[in-house]
Amino acid sequence: MTKQTGITLFEDTKVRIVWDDEQEKYYFSVADIVQILTDSADVKQYIKRMRSRDAELDSKWGTICTPVEMIAPDGKRRKTQAADLEGIFRIIQSIPSKKAEPVKRWLAEVGAQRVDQMIDPEQTFQMGIGVGKCAPHICAVDFQSGSAPRIYAR
Repeated sequence: MTKQTGITLFEDTKVRIVWDDEQEKYYFSVADIVQILTDSADVKQYIKRMRSRDAELDSKWGTICTPVEMIAPDGKRRKTQAADLEGIFRIIQSIPSKKAEPVKRWLAEVGAQRVDQMIDPEQTFQMGIGVGKCAPHICAVDFQSGSAPRIYAR
């Protein structure tokens, strides 16, 4: 199983992601997404309270989230609670936030770009050298050997 780690940006906020080649899907850091939506000072406590408020989410947490090795803020690789697009959308449903819709659109765009790249690998190459169309909030994509693409926002 090959996993590529990287960081993407949503409105100048870093979001840690991992691409799993075997499952062909992205995993996003749950803490990073919750931080964007809530601006919480203590994301871990917010997630704990969110789970206690939403019994269905709490009962399916082990299915929705999985520990994935990502680069922690201190630069070390650590297991981090992560979820695929479907899981992240389910978590977003549990968070009352004005930022939910922009985040959903951004997530859908990230997924759509990956599908486009799978259909036409030339797009990946063109994005890597800065050629081709970028989404309105994306200005560059950096592909490094052994890591996921880094998408830089305007």
